[in-house]
Amino acid sequence: MGNCLKYYLSLFCVIVLCSCGDSENYSTLSKEERVALSQKVFKDGSHLFQGSPKSMTRIEKAIEIDPNNCDAVRELSVAYLKRGMPNKWKPQIDKAVACNPVIWQPYRGYNYLWFYRDYKKAIADFNASDTLTPNFVDAPQGHSVDYWRGIAYLGLRDYENSIAYFNKNIQAETEEYGEDWVEPTAFLYRGIAYYESNDYENALGDFEKVLLYNNNRSADAKYYQALILQSEGKKKEATALINNAIEDYQAGSYNNRHYVETFRQLYHENFTEVLKQLKN
Repeated sequence: MGNCLKYYLSLFCVIVLCSCGDSENYSTLSKEERVALSQKVFKDGSHLFQGSPKSMTRIEKAIEIDPNNCDAVRELSVAYLKRGMPNKWKPQIDKAVACNPVIWQPYRGYNYLWFYRDYKKAIADFNASDTLTPNFVDAPQGHSVDYWRGIAYLGLRDYENSIAYFNKNIQAETEEYGEDWVEPTAFLYRGIAYYESNDYENALGDFEKVLLYNNNRSADAKYYQALILQSEGKKKEATALINNAIEDYQAGSYNNRHYVETFRQLYHENFTEVLKQLKN
């Protein structure tokens, strides 16, 4: 019976995708059949390049068959997001959130944070996830909402809240898995928050953590350490450190992200500018 159903769905999928009168072909199906067919159409397109016309056609068909296929609804928003089309991304991601807020509301917050730098809306979505799952810390895109809130508040230059959420994230990860499992950029960003609020002692402690867990390679950590040494008038030590930071940068050991510029992104010019200042 199972094999027959698989054969039926496969054949029906071909018919649905190739015919012109699409909606008439599945209007007589039961709810369960529509759900199964929609999932199959969606999954059968998973090998296609994300955002390609063929991929989007598959996704749109899956949604047409079952408008409550929340994963497909969300996936359709991705192409618009990465193409920088907020006028089409926003309505689509909002539909995904309405469809399954527990999963897609914190994810929308992640999108606001990284693609649109809308820190307040990002924080609002992360806060909403706490209400939706009060006994569970959501982790959209692999990191907890506390980690993402720490970055969002750093974007707002609200250092007190930024540090507080990084503290919460680091403490939770350390207690559950051990400090060596904490994402090193949590220490980096908390260190930056300390640095920008002129707490150099705690900043240096965090930058040392970054180097500890990155095998002493981090252009970013060494860059900020050099700035602190420069502020203390230790030009010789700062120069040696910034040169070492440049080596790490050239070797690819620096903080960066795909698709978008990371927060407090450093470029080669940032290091050479500090060197110029130290020589004068």
